[in-house]
Amino acid sequence: QVQLVESGGGSVQAGGSLRLSCAASGRSIRGCCAGWFRQAPGKEREGVAFIDRDGSATSADSVKGRFTISKDNAKNTLYLQMNSLKPEDTAMYYCAAACLYCQTYTYWGQGTQVTVSS
Repeated sequence: QVQLVESGGGSVQAGGSLRLSCAASGRSIRGCCAGWFRQAPGKEREGVAFIDRDGSATSADSVKGRFTISKDNAKNTLYLQMNSLKPEDTAMYYCAAACLYCQTYTYWGQGTQVTVSS
């Protein structure tokens, strides 16, 4: 079992930056795929950025060049650095881990709210 706890959300003006953290406990996420997702009110959840077991990262077109996902295996923590934030980035952000099959995210955090004002 993996427990995930996000932190770092908050309110920021457009153009600002935030760094989300996702602390894992229960087992190491070194051998897991991990990702960040977000859900805005009235919208479906969408994938934001993903990191594979070997550390290779991908991100959604909407955040490419602005958001960076990283993982510190020593700290068992996942990060999402968000720069040049836009009002449309406002959402609840969730981290997730897939430790068996990368297509299936089994473990989820409780979410952290990000609000970007114009």
